Amino acid sequence: MALEYPDDLKYLDSHEYVRFDGDIATIGISAFAVDQLGDIVFLELPEVGEVVTKSETFGSVESVKAVEDLVSAISGTIIERNEAVIETPEQVAEDPYGEGWLLKVRVDDQSEADDALTASEYRALVEGH
Repeated sequence: MALEYPDDLKYLDSHEYVRFDGDIATIGISAFAVDQLGDIVFLELPEVGEVVTKSETFGSVESVKAVEDLVSAISGTIIERNEAVIETPEQVAEDPYGEGWLLKVRVDDQSEADDALTASEYRALVEGH
């Protein structure tokens, strides 16, 4: 099955994505990351009210294979974290771009994500074209 990379998202080469809705950004990990990680068993995410900073680690995702740092594509204040995926991390794998999101952030400056990859650039990166 081909992995999906929605066109309305921006991607990091570390496999996180960001989706903008006004000044709110939803952050998650791509289908490629989920595929590479295998069964996700634990997520460490920051608390609501904490600040994430572009290009800095904000948490980690642990699978049966590895523990990987999560990196933010954007700076801002966390307004919501997905408690459901903390309770049942496998939800990330089932729907990484929908119910499997990680954080919602009130963005300081959307243009920070201008250097993130488009879906086609990210697809080329992960598919090795």
